[in-house]
Amino acid sequence: MKSDIQIPKVENVFLAAVQEWSDDFMEKVWFAYLINDSDFLIESVMIVSKAFGTIDGEMKKTSLLRHAFVEVPPVSVVKIEMLEKNVLLLNNEFMVTYFIGSTLFDRKYIFKANSITPDYVEEVPILFVDGVIVR
Repeated sequence: MKSDIQIPKVENVFLAAVQEWSDDFMEKVWFAYLINDSDFLIESVMIVSKAFGTIDGEMKKTSLLRHAFVEVPPVSVVKIEMLEKNVLLLNNEFMVTYFIGSTLFDRKYIFKANSITPDYVEEVPILFVDGVIVR
């Protein structure tokens, strides 16, 4: 019975945090992006994000944020949300669920606490800008 359950492996779909200028805040801020670097259309995309961790010995956590996208075309990106400065000190978790055809895919991505900094940037595929990638 358990051997009948097949859990498909998520490939070529990942998250990136990219720093961009914000006219609202008059400074550079970090944004989370979903990157679909596959040849497949992904549909019914649900993303649930939260942050958690310890700051000054005190446990902190944010509320859940939910995002939904009808579809994300092959080789494209979708901006998910802004990552507030104080949240960067925490672990930022994104639970991503989507369909390719009739197959459900599910994956948890975590930006570790203090990992979203210019020290850890690399070139983000498709966007061709520097960002922190979680695969």
